[in-house]
Amino acid sequence: LHKPGKKIFNFEEIKHEIHTETERVTGSNKGVSSKAIHLKIFSPNVLNLSLVDLPGITKVPVGDQPDNIETLIRDMSLKFIRNPNSIIVAVSPANSDIANSDSLKLAKEVDPYGTRTLGVLTKLDLMDRGTDAMDVLRGKVIPLRLGFIPVVNRSQADINSRKRISDAHVAEERYFETHPKYRQIRHRCGTKYLASRLNALLLSHIKKVLPSIKSRIGEMIAETTELLDSYGDPLTGSVTNYGSILLQLISKFSTNYINALGGRSPDVSLSELYGGARISYVFHQIFAKGLLNIGPFDRLSDEDIRTAIRNATGPRPSLFVPEVSFELLVKKQIQRLQAPSLQCVDMVFDELTKVSSQCEQLVPQLKRFPALRDQLLECVHELLSAQVKPTKEMIKDLISIELSYVNTNHPDFVGGSRAIHNFNKKVQRLKAEEKKRNPNSNASLATLLSRDKKDKKGNTISGAIGAVAEGLQATFASGGPQSHPTERELIETEIIKTLISSYFNIVRQNVTDNVPKSIMFFLVNYTKDRIQSSLVRALYKEENFKSLLSESPATSDKRRQRTELLSVLRKSLDIVNEIRDFAM
Repeated sequence: LHKPGKKIFNFEEIKHEIHTETERVTGSNKGVSSKAIHLKIFSPNVLNLSLVDLPGITKVPVGDQPDNIETLIRDMSLKFIRNPNSIIVAVSPANSDIANSDSLKLAKEVDPYGTRTLGVLTKLDLMDRGTDAMDVLRGKVIPLRLGFIPVVNRSQADINSRKRISDAHVAEERYFETHPKYRQIRHRCGTKYLASRLNALLLSHIKKVLPSIKSRIGEMIAETTELLDSYGDPLTGSVTNYGSILLQLISKFSTNYINALGGRSPDVSLSELYGGARISYVFHQIFAKGLLNIGPFDRLSDEDIRTAIRNATGPRPSLFVPEVSFELLVKKQIQRLQAPSLQCVDMVFDELTKVSSQCEQLVPQLKRFPALRDQLLECVHELLSAQVKPTKEMIKDLISIELSYVNTNHPDFVGGSRAIHNFNKKVQRLKAEEKKRNPNSNASLATLLSRDKKDKKGNTISGAIGAVAEGLQATFASGGPQSHPTERELIETEIIKTLISSYFNIVRQNVTDNVPKSIMFFLVNYTKDRIQSSLVRALYKEENFKSLLSESPATSDKRRQRTELLSVLRKSLDIVNEIRDFAM
């Protein structure tokens, strides 16, 4: 209301109050504002109606009105009349062409069938002599389902002379009773009939939309009650009460965190992976596939392998493939598995941090206590951060363990004899393919191996085999003179590559399996098992109860607003039930 609690009994004083408030908001020079002045009028001579008095459409701005005054008034009117539960009272002067009525045109935009538009004709007493509005009133010009009602208001001279409303009603009744055309429909004319008609229409309209209104009010009551429950009751009482509430919130937060990681969260997302599922995705889709993309010979060329073999033999030529070169090369490749493994720890840490933030949102009561919410997230972050270092140390130890001992007796390791056997089979296959291609061919081993590499890469450029074979050259680390690899060196290189590939795949599989297990033990399960005890130990301190459980001013304001709204909604539901009972 405009002035809640204040009652005005003098009509002139009411007029003065409306005039004063209008000037205060819009100024004294014909300004317009969308801000409403709310009044309640009590009288034994009026019916129960809720009216919104909208200004008429202004075409040309005057006074302090802006240039777009027509658009402003139009938009303001549409905001009210778009409501499908409202009844539109379209007022038009009878002494003007009804087809040019702005109010009827605006009403037709939102009510094209005229089911909730009531036409009102004014200024019938100012029409030219010999004319009347009977065709309009009978709906022959513009048909409206609710029809038209004629009224005669006070003239400007009557307003200036302060003619009483009751006297104006008497004069209006006399006009319709004595008019030769309107007296036959006088029972459907005048302001009193307009008021009763509006009251009946409003009551009929309410009965029609009553089920939907009641359903909507019920939904709003349920939503408001649920939201009000999330704000909780104002905290009062002893320290024990504060401590009990703090423990409940810590327990809810911890339970949500554990459930999210275990896949038992009640708020399961259908649009994205959540909680433990995201960690599984990191392990199997990102980390495991990332390791598979690391090949046993990445950043390791045949020239590097031959150089390592030569360095391992020293000044004397070796009788067999030197084992030292194999260990040196395979350890170099195993070391490359450490970086993605450590990166996997960081990714899981980020996912756990995200889970804690999501769990905070699943405990609506935490919105009441921003200090507690911040402390919870900070404690979880510290707990996770403290475990990142030992987890990474464990990952480094796993790689160091693999580097410390090359187990050539592993059952899945190809071994030296099997590597030689596989190489011989490969050479026989290449020679057989070469004979099919060219029966008279006498290609060297280097040419056969080079062609095999090109075939695997999909390179079919003919005539380049000899050039590629000549390009297979070993390089001294010192950058000394280069020489073509001998057949023995080619054989040793292929055997070493077979051994490296076999053992690297074994170690890569071990790392793929053990890194997620280590992260789960040292980081995920550790924090899951200790989160509640850590939070209680860090936060459950009597001297911090009130600071942690202090509400923000916004929460108190929202609780008060929702309480008032809930009271209004319940009163509205009572009114709707009364109307339903009245209708029955």
